Amino acid sequence: MFIDSHAHLDDERFDEDRESLIEGFEQRDIDMVINVGSDLKSSRASIELSKKHENIYAVVGVHPHDAQYAEEDYLEQLKELSKEDKVVAIGEIGLDYFYDNSPRDIQRKVFIEQIRLAKELNLPVVIHTRDAAQETFDILKEAARDGRLTGVLHCYSGSVEMAMKYIKLGFYISLGGPVTFKKSKTPKEVAAAVPLDRLLIETDSPYLTPEPHRGKRNDPTFVKYTAETIAKIREINVEELARATSENVKKLFRI
Repeated sequence: MFIDSHAHLDDERFDEDRESLIEGFEQRDIDMVINVGSDLKSSRASIELSKKHENIYAVVGVHPHDAQYAEEDYLEQLKELSKEDKVVAIGEIGLDYFYDNSPRDIQRKVFIEQIRLAKELNLPVVIHTRDAAQETFDILKEAARDGRLTGVLHCYSGSVEMAMKYIKLGFYISLGGPVTFKKSKTPKEVAAAVPLDRLLIETDSPYLTPEPHRGKRNDPTFVKYTAETIAKIREINVEELARATSENVKKLFRI
């Protein structure tokens, strides 16, 4: 059984078949899904899914794309949402200097504020970073200096060297569909190098669909392709990888 550590089942692309898809998870070897918010609306939707389905847990937060739209009292709202029983982290939060959908100064401000909130609430963080590797690391390193912050680098796309720095801070590394792509050299190197007790797998569905379904809508049942690829790279059986990554999810998110 697999755990998809990062999905967006509240996305409108699941509107037509969301319930039937979720109901079929167990038959398709999906034990659990961590559904991740990107703004207050999707965070609330994640919570509603977690209330409705035993095998779904919620993460609440404001994505860097949406940072400029964060309401004045968004931190108070996130704090209230975090009181729900199945909210397991703050995320996805971080910096995205590739799209720059929000001004960088606002991205930084909202990122740092949510890290502080996570520490206040004793919750891990789910990190999104793109074209901002060093700055993201520097912010997290400073925040983790007192040993009171942990989390996961979601759909990690950085170097092996940087991954090891994050692991030293106490973070986990999560890999998704790109590790299955034929030309994805760096994710494969990361898949081989990261200690098994610090590795998670994910889909980021409906995005980043793995081979052999690339180009189609992604969903949590496709996490097996990522798992199979990583297991082959590490020369272990997929059952061992599934067991280890599932244990890691439960440890990180205290499930």
